[in-house]
Amino acid sequence: MTTASGTYTPEPGAAPLPRMIAAQAALETKMLLRNGEQLLLTVVIPTLLLALFSSVDIVDTGAGEAVDFLAPGVLALAVMSTAFTGQAIATGFERRYGVLKRLASSPLPRWGLMAAKTASVLVTEVLQIALLTAVAFALGWDPHGGPAAVLLLLLLGTAAFSGLGLLMAGTLKAEATLAAANLVFLLLLVGGGVIVPLEKFGAAGEHVLALLPISALSDGLRDVLQHGAGMPWGDLGVLAAWAVAGLAAAGKFFRWE
Repeated sequence: MTTASGTYTPEPGAAPLPRMIAAQAALETKMLLRNGEQLLLTVVIPTLLLALFSSVDIVDTGAGEAVDFLAPGVLALAVMSTAFTGQAIATGFERRYGVLKRLASSPLPRWGLMAAKTASVLVTEVLQIALLTAVAFALGWDPHGGPAAVLLLLLLGTAAFSGLGLLMAGTLKAEATLAAANLVFLLLLVGGGVIVPLEKFGAAGEHVLALLPISALSDGLRDVLQHGAGMPWGDLGVLAAWAVAGLAAAGKFFRWE
């Protein structure tokens, strides 16, 4: 603050809350994009899977072009890799090294920190989806359906995986989170309908696997983008249930140190 005499005097106080959240979200996004392991999970692996399985006849994806089946599933995988795997690992190590404890003592409230992390996830997902969509179009993808259903599926999928990722990061040790998050990523990649159709697991297996958030997200996106369906209420219901349960559990059991 400048006085009448032209000198400056301190004016201590926290910045406005929206500015604090925006600054923290920008920092979280930069840290994520500079992390080689996270980039491998969030960008390289989904892109390679889409290009490889669309070009080489390895998995029977049914009638039609392989990319029409694979693109929605890989979009779902990208959401999971960022909102769940990447966020769980990064937050787990921030908790271990005391970063969260120090941030919790700053003027930024704890819910503001979670909002910043969520915003960072959304920004990263936008970049992922833009890249994967461009690659899919280059491979001959012909999507259908309305954008409103796709957007709602992606938002609910993000909420569901974010809750589960924060729950894991806030309850397990960092090393356990690293191992568990990567293991879950691999298991859901194989059994979540991303690359392999759920019908390949038999009737009983299909019904059970369809209740997983990755299956609901990939199937919902596939119904809309491949088959031109309307709002996939069943898949949206599964994602909403996971989102409510995961976020509620994370809010209750998350430990900051």
